[in-house]
Amino acid sequence: MSSRIRLAVFVGGLTIASCCLAAPMIVVEARGGGLRPGMRVDSASKIDLKDGERVTLIGADGRAVTVRGVYAGVIAKSGAGSQNPQLALAALISTRNDRASQVGAVRAGANAALLPNPWLIDISRSGARCIREGERPIWWRPDTSTETIFTVYPIDRSWRADFVWQKGQSKMAAPDLAKLDGVKTFLIHVPGQDNAISINTIPIDVTDPLILSSWMLEKACVQQADAYFRQIQSDIDGQTTSPAPPAAQIKDGTPMTAPKAAAARMPE
Repeated sequence: MSSRIRLAVFVGGLTIASCCLAAPMIVVEARGGGLRPGMRVDSASKIDLKDGERVTLIGADGRAVTVRGVYAGVIAKSGAGSQNPQLALAALISTRNDRASQVGAVRAGANAALLPNPWLIDISRSGARCIREGERPIWWRPDTSTETIFTVYPIDRSWRADFVWQKGQSKMAAPDLAKLDGVKTFLIHVPGQDNAISINTIPIDVTDPLILSSWMLEKACVQQADAYFRQIQSDIDGQTTSPAPPAAQIKDGTPMTAPKAAAARMPE
């Protein structure tokens, strides 16, 4: 789908959401209330939360709403704010630092390299990263000037896999998470340091640009959210750049299948 068509759908979604008292919202995190991440609910739906329970949802404009127990009532008085994409984006960006601070991710986004695609996983620094449901992560590094060996471990170091960045190579397909027995946090050793990378999965049917970038913020994927903000702004400005493809389709002249790991010992 072209950027122009995507933006038209995006604008239309905001218009519909803002003209109605009740609007669809997507569950990002749920601890109670009978909800689960990825569910679409009506903002006027009633919810009953016990003490200690909490639900976080995102509206069509990217605005996040967190409801904490004890609570019984409607989820939100309104599901979306501005119907103007530029204003909605500006409002979302204005909340970036506060929301990142709440999840302890301010430093994670500070001085980070600019991602050329919001679905790339920068392994040169520690922090949370987001991927699409069912997709393999694509490792990325900002400095491609040298050949570099790096090693991947699970958090318990029960196995290891050694890889080599070739000079000039910036992207590499990571091991298939489905084959790693649910491993979601990796230690990546590069010369001189260990980087802890935690993987958060976003449901494949979540496609709205503002919702995706807002979801990334909620999960502390600040560097990726910033990349998505730039992409949304590019769409709004009417540039002809193509939308970011799924990470698995990214090519830079090298095969996007995971290279064989030297002396790798990973679960089958």
